[in-house]
Amino acid sequence: MMMSGFFRFGVWQNFFRAWRSGYSGNLEGEGFTLGGVYVIGAGRQGVLLEHREKEFGDKVSLPSVLEAAEKIEPQPS
Repeated sequence: MMMSGFFRFGVWQNFFRAWRSGYSGNLEGEGFTLGGVYVIGAGRQGVLLEHREKEFGDKVSLPSVLEAAEKIEPQPS
């Protein structure tokens, strides 16, 4: 995202939401890397949930993560 991330409305919305709730974070590291969340099933189940941040502060839905985690089938021993 580089500098274009600073001009996106959603980034500022996410920043103020986090700031109001008391999250301060840190200023160490690269700072331009977007994150993501994957839920991967056992064996050949593969990826059950993939969430890639589209902009800074783009959060995954907790109910989606829990729903995907419930679909994980245990591997036979």
